[in-house]
Amino acid sequence: MTISDEALFTDPNGRAIRRIFFAIALFLVPSAVLLIAGIAFAAESPQVRIVVPAHDIMRGEVIGDSDLTYAQVSGTALPATTVTKFDVLTGMQARRMLRAGESIRPDDVRRPVVVSKGQAVTMSFSAPGVELTAMGRAMSEGGVGDTVTVQNPVSFRMVNAMVTGPGAVRAADPSVSPITTARK
Repeated sequence: MTISDEALFTDPNGRAIRRIFFAIALFLVPSAVLLIAGIAFAAESPQVRIVVPAHDIMRGEVIGDSDLTYAQVSGTALPATTVTKFDVLTGMQARRMLRAGESIRPDDVRRPVVVSKGQAVTMSFSAPGVELTAMGRAMSEGGVGDTVTVQNPVSFRMVNAMVTGPGAVRAADPSVSPITTARK
């Protein structure tokens, strides 16, 4: 008595076992490959050194080198904006409470405020051969290098100016703009 190939790979109900094996293989092989790739990727995730607070830093405190330390984190769990260098944070003021050991983003800090909203400021303006100063009222706050809006109390005109120090701003030269200096 000979057994045909069809009889070997068919169960009593007439279903082809060969097709079942093929369907299982189509499902298991890609799943196994993805599983192995995932394990290899997790084992290869790079460690990145980031800057973190050495202790809790309260909102409004100015950050010094002694307030910071380094920590190692997985590169895959790291947002692109995370601070990795001390000099980005040193001398900056905390916008919110910074917890020890947690990552810091550039938005979490700002330059220390030296011009407050509502404060009287000295505005200076320079043009070739002319140096003008006037008093104004700050309509926003900022640190050295930040741009704030200042109101001229005489004309009530708003002027954008860069903070140069405590209570001092320098108005931008309105005659120098990309539109007026462009050559056609």
